[in-house]
Amino acid sequence: MKVSVIGTGYAGIVTGVCLAEMGHTVIMVDVIKEKVDAINRGESPIFEEGLEELIRKNRDSKRLEGTTDIAGAVMGSEITFISVGTPSRADGSIDLGYVRQASEDVGKALKNKDDYHVVVVKSTVVPGTTDNVVIPALERSSGKGPDSEFGVCMNPEFLREGKAIEDFMNPDKIVIGQHDHRAGDVLEKLYAGFDAPKLRVDLKTAEMIKYANNTFLPAKITLINEIGNICKRLGIDVYDVAKAVGLDKRIGPMFLNAGVGFGGSCFPKDMKALVHKAKKLELEPTMIESVLKANKNQPMMLVSILKRIYNSLEGKTICVLGLAFKPGTDDIRESPAIRIVKRLLEDGAAVRAHDPKAGKNFKREVSDIMILRTPQEALKGAHACLVLTDWPEYRELEDRDFEGMENKVIIEGRKILN
Repeated sequence: MKVSVIGTGYAGIVTGVCLAEMGHTVIMVDVIKEKVDAINRGESPIFEEGLEELIRKNRDSKRLEGTTDIAGAVMGSEITFISVGTPSRADGSIDLGYVRQASEDVGKALKNKDDYHVVVVKSTVVPGTTDNVVIPALERSSGKGPDSEFGVCMNPEFLREGKAIEDFMNPDKIVIGQHDHRAGDVLEKLYAGFDAPKLRVDLKTAEMIKYANNTFLPAKITLINEIGNICKRLGIDVYDVAKAVGLDKRIGPMFLNAGVGFGGSCFPKDMKALVHKAKKLELEPTMIESVLKANKNQPMMLVSILKRIYNSLEGKTICVLGLAFKPGTDDIRESPAIRIVKRLLEDGAAVRAHDPKAGKNFKREVSDIMILRTPQEALKGAHACLVLTDWPEYRELEDRDFEGMENKVIIEGRKILN
């Protein structure tokens, strides 16, 4: 099938590239010409394991191209995915400006198109958005109505950064939110090559499934983190506890790695948006708010442990290993490392850091930090080392790699060292 994807951010580029890999012809659309040019050169606009190789492969096979021409992309495809950003506002609600603009631009193109076309919302949006924002914008700018002249679906993504290609190609589920059966049939046909349960629901239900997913998982992380805090005071290894608990079929082992808390572009943003939506419905989402509060406090546990060792951090040199919110990505959005490093600097410490991919991004966020090329360089002269991201590279570190430290004080925010 012929597909266009508007937005070359995380979900958009992975969706487009993986659909091309499945044999579809895909046009990637972005208003930023530099991103489009990168795709057409076979380069990835983001770091994700294996992504650049697939971009190059499918560009060479003529199944993938980039453009800034939204109208041309819509006219040259059967299905258009809207996969633009929905950033958080100060009150926790999501800014739908990009979604509304993309919907209007697609509608303008549909005005001049005779063939039936399906518009699919891939962006994470609160329940009711596709019905109340996307469809009206499409109708307004196209002069056409849904169902008979164009179709509308909502198709949430469930991708882990660092494992996004694996997750897309081997999904646990494919959720197809449909405004009508005809549109749902077209989207199900697109996913015919995927061996996964395909759940067909209405638009609002599809939107809610994404938020439920992204609320349950961080709640599980936060619970094991709080159990871990108690274990630390009692001299118990929480990883032994979690291993046993994860063997319970009702719980499972996933998301039971205690540490410094969750981050990234999805969990914090989506939970805040759901809290805002619930309060507009005059509900009190106390558990969700508690998870957000606990996660905000969790990174400071490492600083507290460090201060029990050194009464003052003034003049101390602290090595931080890992700046991305998780391994396999250069994404630092909502990374626990940001709060930890800023606190260390406020307390008078000098910070030397290493991350295999996220160093440049982090330097733009926190300028008063020294980024080193290797873990060993970052460790040199340090009074303490904080391990904040469980990159595979850090698993390979041995005793001799820490010999350059001033004092061998090592605090793991992610259990990784042997």
